[in-house]
Amino acid sequence: MSDQIKFIVDNLNKEPFRKNYNLITFDSLEPMQLLQVLNDVLAEIDPKQVVDIREEMPEQTAKRMLSLLGILKYRPPGNATDMSTFRQGLVIGSKPVIYPVLHWLLQRTNELKKRAYLARFLIKLEVPSEFLQDETVADTNKQYEELMEAFKTLHKECEQLKTSGFSTAEIRRDISAMEEEKDQLVKRVERLKKRVETVQNHQRMLKIARQLRVEKEREEFLAQQKQEQKNQLFHAVQRLQRVQNQLKSMRHAAADAKPESLMKRLEEEIKFNSYMVTEKFPKELENKKKELHFLQKVVSEPAMGHSDLLELESKINEINAQVNQLIEKKMMRNEPIEGKLSLYRQQASIISRKKEAKAEELQEAKEKLASLEREASVKTNQTRELDGAEVLKGDEFKRYVSKLRSKSTVFKKKHQIIAEFKAEFGLLQRTEELLKQRHENVQHQLVMQYCRGVLREHKSEVCGLWLCNEVIVFTGKNP
Repeated sequence: MSDQIKFIVDNLNKEPFRKNYNLITFDSLEPMQLLQVLNDVLAEIDPKQVVDIREEMPEQTAKRMLSLLGILKYRPPGNATDMSTFRQGLVIGSKPVIYPVLHWLLQRTNELKKRAYLARFLIKLEVPSEFLQDETVADTNKQYEELMEAFKTLHKECEQLKTSGFSTAEIRRDISAMEEEKDQLVKRVERLKKRVETVQNHQRMLKIARQLRVEKEREEFLAQQKQEQKNQLFHAVQRLQRVQNQLKSMRHAAADAKPESLMKRLEEEIKFNSYMVTEKFPKELENKKKELHFLQKVVSEPAMGHSDLLELESKINEINAQVNQLIEKKMMRNEPIEGKLSLYRQQASIISRKKEAKAEELQEAKEKLASLEREASVKTNQTRELDGAEVLKGDEFKRYVSKLRSKSTVFKKKHQIIAEFKAEFGLLQRTEELLKQRHENVQHQLVMQYCRGVLREHKSEVCGLWLCNEVIVFTGKNP
């Protein structure tokens, strides 16, 4: 309790209250003075509460404070019997009642200011249904609800802008930079005007330049319009192809199928569609409605603070504990009939879940089949436009594939023979080079031996030189 009073006194001595209390003076306040302090704190949160309680009836003061505390979502400790004690303590200015309220308010003043501000616009005025029969009242009420929704949207955008990180200093710098850039552009335009004025027929040239700009803008607009028309044509062609494929498949099914198979297929489709309409879609619609109602309820409530979240978490934990206790009690009873029924319920729920899963798989398979058929038709049309030939189907495609396989086998064999010929050709080419080199060496050796024999016989330098020169000329080498 002393920590609570100390916290209250410290916050009351700060801005914007400036009460200059200490623990003794604050604790010695009269009930009327204590109520005035509480009213001053409430007036800081909601300016409408600026009232001198000496000029107000105690019942009106209690009613006004209780309504504001209800809007601020203050929950006094205790149960329903303690609520009457809380109201009575609030009327007489009881310290055990006022101190916790002051402590709670001063802990989250900024958050409560925002909540009180939103409550002024988001608490809906309930109009009796008999008054709504009047058209003027109904129209006014509808306009009031639309304005409330518009306020929610604008407030969210405002909060997002506040938390987006933009600062006024950055915006001012951007504005100053843009103004400087604007001044530079104006000066540049003036210089260009002065330069153009010296040119002959500059008015005519400016007129032609304007016309050129207008025509370029018109060209861009026409190009954009042409692209949009192309997209529309493409979508129209796709729809036409889809409808043609459906018509073709229906004709094929009608031509090949028997009446019994058609009836069976139609019965299966009717069963599937009736299941989707009577069971699956209503459940999904109900779940979506519940989710939408929950989201609308969350949006309509004011923003929750950290303390509210803690309270909700504590309530959730208490409810989970109660649920666990009830489950334990039910398990302790161990009634055989209830056990059999629970077993059957489990089996029924498992079967229903399997049924839903299979229905979803069937729906996905149908959608996938339809998308593949559309893609195949698009590819077929593209192939027909590029090649001009009809796309093979069925047995013709199988014969074409077998023909390709046989040709591929022949091609591989021929390719292997060509590779063997290339290897043998390389080997023979290398053998030819070696034999040519050996022939040149033998020829050279024979010429040298012939030169040496002639030199021994004649023993003449002139003849030797002549013979050596002849050998050089003949062989191209120096002996």
